[in-house]
Amino acid sequence: MTDLARWKATVYVGGLASLATTTNIHDAFIPFGEIADISLPKNDAPNATEPHRGFAYVEYEDAEDAKEAIDNMDQSEFFGRILKVSAAKPPKSAEEGLGSKTAVWEQEGWLAKHAVSEEDRLATPGDDKMTQDDIPDDPMQGLEGLDVAGPKPE
Repeated sequence: MTDLARWKATVYVGGLASLATTTNIHDAFIPFGEIADISLPKNDAPNATEPHRGFAYVEYEDAEDAKEAIDNMDQSEFFGRILKVSAAKPPKSAEEGLGSKTAVWEQEGWLAKHAVSEEDRLATPGDDKMTQDDIPDDPMQGLEGLDVAGPKPE
């Protein structure tokens, strides 16, 4: 199964009580189809009292089973808590977007999105060469004699 197909067959289960285990989650989600894997991320905080982070990923063998689980389990009660069940989103690549070690303009996705075609470049008005008329006036011109602050003496 490809990574994209795996993510389409995976559901996010949020709002889990601290008592929930992978066995409990398996028992609750098995009626909707064959489960390939359950991931219940552990709490990495040093002073954490919760055994897990309050969410899980349930991967089904078939994407249709995942849709069925979302339809039936979203907003249901589980260990006294209301579950938020939705389609899982694939993780962002560490090589793309903000937070990566590569400058954003050196990434392939950014270049493809922001590239300017030669046709667009030629369609812009004006030349690439600047003339004397294109140079803006110097805002400091004419202020050479003003070396004292305040009103001009009369």
